[in-house]
Amino acid sequence: MRTIEAEEITKAVARLCKETNYNLGQDVIRAYKESLAAEESEVAQEILEQLIQNAEIAQEKEVPICQDTGMAVVFLELGQDVNIVGDDVTAAVNEGVKKGYQEGYLRKSVVSDPLIERKNTEDNTPAVIHTTIVPGDELKITVAPKGFGSENMSQMKMFNPTAGAEKVKDFVVQVVEEAGPNPCPPIVVGVGVGGTLDKAALLAKKSLLRDIGEHNSDPKYKSLEEEILNAVNETGVGPQGLGGKTTALAVNIEEYPTHIAGLPVVVNINCHVARHKTVVL
Repeated sequence: MRTIEAEEITKAVARLCKETNYNLGQDVIRAYKESLAAEESEVAQEILEQLIQNAEIAQEKEVPICQDTGMAVVFLELGQDVNIVGDDVTAAVNEGVKKGYQEGYLRKSVVSDPLIERKNTEDNTPAVIHTTIVPGDELKITVAPKGFGSENMSQMKMFNPTAGAEKVKDFVVQVVEEAGPNPCPPIVVGVGVGGTLDKAALLAKKSLLRDIGEHNSDPKYKSLEEEILNAVNETGVGPQGLGGKTTALAVNIEEYPTHIAGLPVVVNINCHVARHKTVVL
């Protein structure tokens, strides 16, 4: 049994909150540049150039890539041979979010009561935490701040189980078209298929943690990802909704077995600031 101090979790989460908001992944920047080379619209080219410049400035000056520094979504893969001492895991993660957002001068956007009072918690807590117990004696922490310009454009649909891939594809494209410029394209489209309603939503969210260009390991779903991505980019929404070939950088599908009577599908959209970073303790 390996022991990890709760304080180490707090330090790691605080660091990741700052790093994810300052440093855009090289996979995303590479996708910007590849899209820039393929674009024909001058307006789209100019926007992509500005996105690249914005990411470079954010990293150099250690300032947020976007003013919406998101709600902290934290994925934990906790080894079953790990013993956490000091504080409980949830408290340690939330303390890390609090420290990271305060020390990093990141915008605090969380309200304590979602419906009536909507009072700002003033430290961006609580985080949304997803924990999975896995074999081993390590703790993998992934922080993925989620802005709500894109989160608000997400949709779900409970399909008839006979719907088939074509209707799911049409639904994803429809969600993107209805979203238009609101999620700040070029976007990353996460699609969760199967399980129950809540499982499909988690699958869609988790799919956004992939690097750009990383596909589903199942060739059938990889092919569907590519097909939907092409269809999405043919909509002409383009960067920031002003037209062009680059509406999305990626479409990521995660699937899970489901009931014979159902076919849950959730589309979770991420903006062009596809933020996520991981550390292993």
